[in-house]
Amino acid sequence: MNDRTKLGLGILAVATIMGMLGDALLRETPWGINVLVWIVVMVAAVLTLSRFVGMELLGRSRWLALALIGLAAMFAWRDSPTLKVLDGVGLAGALSVATFRAKSGRILLAGITEYAEGLFIAVHNAVFGPFILLLEDIKWREIPARERPRHFAAAGRGLLIALPLLAVFGGLFMAADAAFQNIIQNAFDFNLERIFVHGFVATTCAWSAGGSLRAVFLQTGQALTAHTQPAAGAGTVVWPKEQKTQSLSLGIVEVGLALSLLDLLFFCFVVVQFRYFFGGASTVEATTGLTYAEYARRGFFELVTVALLVLPLLLMAHWLLRKANLTHERIFRVLAGTQIVLLFVIMMSALQRMRLYQGEYGLTELRLYTTAFMGWLAIVFVWFAATVLRGKRERFAFGALVAGGVLIGALHLANPDALIVRTNAERARSGRGFDTQYATSLSADAVPALVAALPALGTQERSAVASRLLTRWTPLEHADWRAASWSRREAWRAIQRNGSTLWSTAVWQENQRPENSRESQR
Repeated sequence: MNDRTKLGLGILAVATIMGMLGDALLRETPWGINVLVWIVVMVAAVLTLSRFVGMELLGRSRWLALALIGLAAMFAWRDSPTLKVLDGVGLAGALSVATFRAKSGRILLAGITEYAEGLFIAVHNAVFGPFILLLEDIKWREIPARERPRHFAAAGRGLLIALPLLAVFGGLFMAADAAFQNIIQNAFDFNLERIFVHGFVATTCAWSAGGSLRAVFLQTGQALTAHTQPAAGAGTVVWPKEQKTQSLSLGIVEVGLALSLLDLLFFCFVVVQFRYFFGGASTVEATTGLTYAEYARRGFFELVTVALLVLPLLLMAHWLLRKANLTHERIFRVLAGTQIVLLFVIMMSALQRMRLYQGEYGLTELRLYTTAFMGWLAIVFVWFAATVLRGKRERFAFGALVAGGVLIGALHLANPDALIVRTNAERARSGRGFDTQYATSLSADAVPALVAALPALGTQERSAVASRLLTRWTPLEHADWRAASWSRREAWRAIQRNGSTLWSTAVWQENQRPENSRESQR
């Protein structure tokens, strides 16, 4: 067998193991520590397989492994579904970067189109990689025909020997322990629906693992063979810079006119916004016919959309602009820089609207995460000015990805659900309402903050919160370790520490129901 077939067989074996492990771990939701365990085993499998085949992973691939483990660890930290979605997006992004690394060997110096290509390759391998692995990479005919029957016959003989031994010892263990007996009985209590679920989860995990491993190893092997040459005395790999030709381009007249008109439009909008910045609620109501809260609600998400669209617009304009004339590039930098400055004023207006709306109606996940997203956009625009507008476009994409990863980590540190509860509890202290139904629908991240906020709430609100917390988070013994996370542990501890207070508060609400009152009893 050649080396490619041996490596393919190794990937197939590892993917099968990852599929079975994924079925055992990832069927339990919401995802928590199980994702971390699966990713750690996956990284260990990659390192083991690389040593087995004698392929040295490129230097920065180790940092990618740490990034994958760090993102997976966030599943075991917070319980918020929104944060878990962001963690999943971060994992997918890190996997796509790993695929790009395997293909080209570069991370820091790469354009957005190259990262998009890496994402496409990652998705392609996850979907079609196992097909290519089984039908093309592994040369089944190279496996000696005389060895295949011998291996199969040996495996059959081993199975025949093991079956009666398993039956005897299994029967003894079942007789000795009722819990073990229940596990065995449940395992062999065949249910077609359960068999389908097990098979689907195991196949999906094995399929994605096999595709990812193929992208890392077999495509890396192709890249090393075709595009590398050893550096003298260092034993490292030197990647030649790719020469690209751009088939579609525009001159400064087309690009400059479009950006100039947009700058003019942005400037007019900013001038209007200054009236509202200094005029206050009376100016808004007299000019727009809306209340201050309605004005804030109506404008915020539209302005966020504007900020979101400007970034790809400027990137596309810079990509289309012909770079032959230095003067044309300077004109583009002035126009793009002007648009970024105006956009920052617009983003300040959006944040002002959100502050007003939050003061009127409180904080929610949508409002908080959208505001955080605007913060990420602000950082990305500064990075755009520091890279693209200075002729270093190849550095932009990696910096934007790092900023996204930092944002995800910062959100985990901030604990959005707990922040929402604390903010709205402060409003309740000042005599404003507290939405108990929304607050108690948040994840385990919010539970300690809800318990701490009880003294700030009104009597009915306090009893409603206590009742819903006890209903949702007890009994505690039903938790599965695979769905464990730090926040769930802290939530259960908060319920346990304050159990008597919560029960007495919830009982008060129960006693206030009409069927429990003295009048109804008469």
